[in-house]
Amino acid sequence: MALRITGTISRYPMGEMTFDVGHDGKRGNSVTTEQCTYAGSIRFALAAHAAWAPGMTDAAAWQAWDGGELPVVAVGAGSVPALEAMPALLRRRASASGKMALEVAYQCLAAQGTTPAPETPVVFASRHGECARSAELLDQLAHHNPLSPTAFSLSVHNASAGLLSIARGDRSNNLALAAGASSIEHAAIEACGLLADGAAQVILVAFDNPVPASFAAFQDSHEQALAWAWLMQPAQPQAPSISLSWAAGTHALATDPGHLLDNALLTVLRFQLAATGRTERIADGRCWHWEHHAQ
Repeated sequence: MALRITGTISRYPMGEMTFDVGHDGKRGNSVTTEQCTYAGSIRFALAAHAAWAPGMTDAAAWQAWDGGELPVVAVGAGSVPALEAMPALLRRRASASGKMALEVAYQCLAAQGTTPAPETPVVFASRHGECARSAELLDQLAHHNPLSPTAFSLSVHNASAGLLSIARGDRSNNLALAAGASSIEHAAIEACGLLADGAAQVILVAFDNPVPASFAAFQDSHEQALAWAWLMQPAQPQAPSISLSWAAGTHALATDPGHLLDNALLTVLRFQLAATGRTERIADGRCWHWEHHAQ
């Protein structure tokens, strides 16, 4: 049985569904075509969306984007979002990654045209979160230097969620997820769970930055600075929506350290901006199937 968001909540049995997963030599996702029986599915609508990457700072840039690869550069190495919507006192506390995430959250809210009620749950998704700030603190400890209390207090995974909550005076549910290569999918499931619990809308913010040099040996995917946000609402009958289905996979992923997985943020963003079609990802032992629905 699976939960489906359709304005009202209903349960329905998942039939046997299939999709083909090919081999992507460039990204190193070595899988064989197989049949997947979906264990669950969610469906939702997008009321607004926004994205930010170095050199891609507004909606016009993303509309002109051809779906290709983005420059692999860390935010903070030359540009950071202005984050003008946040009060300066709080803005100064945000890290480079945090400013990127908060910028798209504000852009997403502004794109709706009207200010939503403050009680809007927010789900932040990031594999690495404040990893750079934590690595800097560890380096300071290794050299017996004093730590910055502000940097220490904001080195946690939910730092950006807390700053947004304070800035907006929002006491509703907010959380930050790190679920490996499938962080985005788990965040979408969590957001739909909040919709099922009665939330009128939920903001999903996905972001990441390349890992610090000290962790480069553990990198397993194509990392780049990127953040995007969705304002999610329950799907309505006869209206466009997006679905996500998942199933356990029996495939064998490439284990060669020289092979890197796809950039999940970029893959899902490319799918979302296309506004049609479908895409499949293999991550953490699961088949993840995203699909647009015209109605």
